[in-house]
Amino acid sequence: MTFSTRRLLGILILIAISCFIWVADSVSFVALQSSQFFTGWVLACVMIALAFYNVRKKLPFIPLGRAAAWTQFHIYAGYFTIFLFLLHTRWRFPEGALEVTLALLFWCLVVSGIVGLIISRVFPFRLTTRGEGILYERIPAFRKQLRDEMEALVVRSAAETNSRTISDFYMSQLATYFAKPRHAFYHLAQSERPLKNILEKIQIYQRYANAKEQEMLHEIEELVTLKNNLDYQFTLQTVLKGWLFIHIPLTYSLLILGVLHAVLAYEFYGGIG
Repeated sequence: MTFSTRRLLGILILIAISCFIWVADSVSFVALQSSQFFTGWVLACVMIALAFYNVRKKLPFIPLGRAAAWTQFHIYAGYFTIFLFLLHTRWRFPEGALEVTLALLFWCLVVSGIVGLIISRVFPFRLTTRGEGILYERIPAFRKQLRDEMEALVVRSAAETNSRTISDFYMSQLATYFAKPRHAFYHLAQSERPLKNILEKIQIYQRYANAKEQEMLHEIEELVTLKNNLDYQFTLQTVLKGWLFIHIPLTYSLLILGVLHAVLAYEFYGGIG
């Protein structure tokens, strides 16, 4: 089955289930029964199923189905919760401190999920366009290696050229650049403006450098470019890993407050939303 066929099938199933729930909710409402109680429990069950996706990823050795199938289920079930939430709240923003908090948590969760879906589709491809892939855990070691090579080159330039031109340039323009990851915003925006600015400054120095210094400045250009690509990898991989530290806590916070919401509904309204 092709990707487009799977997507079409998923959308059709999503529409069919949504229509069924809408009809069931309408019948309950006309019959003066607890329609919000019904949609609330359906929403709770879907949210629990979505939370189980994280458990599935932590237990890959247990035969619980293919990871790709779980991912597709998570995506379409996530869309389904938007419809369920709107139906449960009667298409209006809720009132009351707890209900407002639940709504804010829910929409923050939705936004984080959509952002996570986008970056999980776009960023892996972008990472392949910037040289060889690097394991995230090894990036700090590579960063230190580049800094050590750069500082060794500075020391060598002072010894071989008997000049402080390169060392002064390094201290004023490149020391902080090689010390830590830089220009995260520009990497996310796919902009190489900071790299171009640094390379232009190096080219200015090359105009007044002797042959030996020009050779070393070419080596500096290579190290600067390698550092830029390393920072690009670090930034995108950090976002790929980091968004889950927002999405998952939001999920469990929503589930916990949802339990409290259900208890209060039973207590004060006898289970009627």
